[in-house]
Amino acid sequence: MTPKKKKNTADIERQGSTAIIRKLVHKLDREFKSHPPDEKTRKILSVLKDRHKEEIVEAALLKYYNSEELKPFQAELIKMQTHLERTGKKMIILFDGRDASGKGGTIRRVTRYMNEKRYRVEALGKPNETQKTELHMKRYIERFPHAGEIVLFDRSWYNRAMVEPVMGFCTTAQYRRFLKKVTSYEQNFILDAGKTILLKLYFSVTKEEQSRRFERRKNDPLRQWKLSEVDLQAQELWDEFTQKKKTLLQKTHTKESKWWVIRSDDKHMARRETMKLILNSVKYRGRSRSLNFKVDPDTVISGSRELKIMKKEKKLFGAALK
Repeated sequence: MTPKKKKNTADIERQGSTAIIRKLVHKLDREFKSHPPDEKTRKILSVLKDRHKEEIVEAALLKYYNSEELKPFQAELIKMQTHLERTGKKMIILFDGRDASGKGGTIRRVTRYMNEKRYRVEALGKPNETQKTELHMKRYIERFPHAGEIVLFDRSWYNRAMVEPVMGFCTTAQYRRFLKKVTSYEQNFILDAGKTILLKLYFSVTKEEQSRRFERRKNDPLRQWKLSEVDLQAQELWDEFTQKKKTLLQKTHTKESKWWVIRSDDKHMARRETMKLILNSVKYRGRSRSLNFKVDPDTVISGSRELKIMKKEKKLFGAALK
């Protein structure tokens, strides 16, 4: 790299994406004025104020910038997928956490360019009457990956440790029995001689951000289908969910089966850092030497560290904040 290129790179890092986007907005505005627009563009510009034009272009550029930043990591995920297929290993990724915490959006970005034949996204609904009489884990085990496959669970068997007890969908005895048995299930059925990789991800959003996302769902006809019975009560039951999260980490975060907490108020950061975390869980051939795979410690937090943070918050504020 030449000294000039190094200087440009340093300038970009120092300015940040917002400053760069703003410069591009002004540049595009000058180009609109110096080059006559076509008829369609002229009609659009005639009804938009300058402020609206800048907001639209800035939003589009930011979306493009974020998309381009993810692509190198998405390319690495394809390499990892090829490695799993070649070695016959399996991967299970659990996406758990609060409602509107960005689980679904992250799953879509993770799988965006993957080989569709070698991964599945599983989002199980309510158990039927027969399944209610069976082992809680059974219907999830039936969806586990084959050799060389990745399965991403959009909510997992840990529903029994979070949503079900808070909403009264299971008994106290069922809840306690699950917490007592789940890590041994994971040892017996998942961590089989190193052939299966298990990643447990808990997406953590603040109460204020969750409220904003719920409001958007209520007012956006394209997102209203996302609102559920649980969503409508999530804010009122915030403290109950927080307590269940604490118990979840205390009882089921182990050396062999760790939880990783993803701070997800910033959706883009959560998506990018989740990709890094997934890639760091597998040693695969052809790993890029130029990409930065180090996860941001303010976005990706181990279950044990999160418990310490929650304990400190309770001492300072009377309750954990996330």
